[in-house]
Amino acid sequence: MELKIVAPKPFTFHRGPRAVLLLHGFTGNSADVRMLGRALEKHGYTCHAPIYRGHGKAPEELLEYTPDDWWEDVVQAYNDLKNMGHDEIAVAGLSLGGLFSLKLGYSKPVKGIVPMCAPIYFKNKDVLYQGVLQFAREFKEKEGKTKEQIEKEMSAFDSKELQQLLKENEQLVDEVKTNIDMIYAPIFIVQAKNDQMVNIDSAKIIYNEVESTEKSIKMYEESGHVITLDKEREQLHEDILQFLNSLDWKE
Repeated sequence: MELKIVAPKPFTFHRGPRAVLLLHGFTGNSADVRMLGRALEKHGYTCHAPIYRGHGKAPEELLEYTPDDWWEDVVQAYNDLKNMGHDEIAVAGLSLGGLFSLKLGYSKPVKGIVPMCAPIYFKNKDVLYQGVLQFAREFKEKEGKTKEQIEKEMSAFDSKELQQLLKENEQLVDEVKTNIDMIYAPIFIVQAKNDQMVNIDSAKIIYNEVESTEKSIKMYEESGHVITLDKEREQLHEDILQFLNSLDWKE
C-alpha cells in the first residue's frame, strides 16, 4: 500500500523583537531546525524557517531547482522577517543552510551567524551524490513502494540533471569559501565530530578566515551531520542560546 507523506511546512514562532532565521540542509526541510526553533522561542526569540523550493516533497522535485533558487528563498525569508517588523536578525543554518548563513553574513546585515556542519570541504567527491540517493530511497520506502518500483524510480537520479545540480552545489561552496573573509558579524561555528558528509576541518577554515572579532567554535564529540536532531541537541540549544544572548541587541 502506498502512503501519502504529509509535506512539512515552513514555520514562524512569534515572540519578541529579536529574530532568528533558521535554515535547513540540502534534501532536508524545516523539521531539521524545528526543535531548535522551539528551544529559542521559549527564551523570547522569534524564529522563522523557510522550506526551499523542491524540498520536503518527492525527491525528484529537487532536480527542478538550483542553489540559486534556494538562495532566493533564503533572501525572501530574511525579507519576510524584516516585513514582520524585525530589524535585527540572526541566522543559524545546517549544512547547505550553514553555507547560506555564511552567504547571508556577507550579503545582508545580520546580528550573528551560527553555521552548523557547513561544508567548506566534503569528506569526498561522492558523498553528496550518495546522500541524494539515500534520501530518495528512504523517502520511497516510507511511501510503502515495492523494491521493484523503487529501483525503477531511482533511475531518475542517474541523470545529467542531478550531476548538474551537484556541480552547482560545489560552485556555491567555492563562492562562499572565497567570500568568508567578508564576514564581520559575531559568529559561533558548530561542527559534529562524527560528520559523515563534511570534512571537519571546514569549521577551522571558517574560524580562521572570518574577520569577525567575536568568534567561537565548538566540536560536538558525539554527534553526526544532522547535529540538530542528534544526541547532543540539548547542549547545542543551550550553546546557541548563550551565543544569541551575548549579542548586542538594541531591544
